[in-house]
Amino acid sequence: RSGTGWLADRQGGARVTVWVFALMMAGTAGVLWFIGIKDQPGAFWGFFVSFLVLFFATGVGNASTFQMIPAISAREMARLMPDADPETRRRQAEKEAAAITGFTSAIAAFGAFFIPKGFGTSIALTGGAEAALWSFMAFYVTCLAITWAVYARRGGLLYDVERQRRSAVAPATR
Repeated sequence: RSGTGWLADRQGGARVTVWVFALMMAGTAGVLWFIGIKDQPGAFWGFFVSFLVLFFATGVGNASTFQMIPAISAREMARLMPDADPETRRRQAEKEAAAITGFTSAIAAFGAFFIPKGFGTSIALTGGAEAALWSFMAFYVTCLAITWAVYARRGGLLYDVERQRRSAVAPATR
């Protein structure tokens, strides 16, 4: 968050998250490609750079996903608490965002177990990491589709919120 959070703050968490998933798909495709040509000159460096892309995208995605949580909570309070005053909605949104952030962090920490376990299982069952990588690719495609459909597309939950913030920030930066 500290290194790339500004990007999600400026462009919007949903839009950045969509691009992060696309970048993760590209990184995974690169890893798969370079595993397939592992005996070719330069294959190691392509493999290495592809993994660096994945690691970088993961960090950016961490920032953008956590930027989305308070925006979603704030947006949903009007629907969930239609009779509440704005201050009550704001306080409740902050509470909800804190709880969701904690839960999301706990689930994200599971990735430190799941990803190596996925590679290990893939290697044990198939003799290579490709099955795990294809599974990760399917996951990234699914995440991109859900993030776009629910949050980032025109009519999505964060579409107007992110564009209002950007238009409010843009004149001050000119």
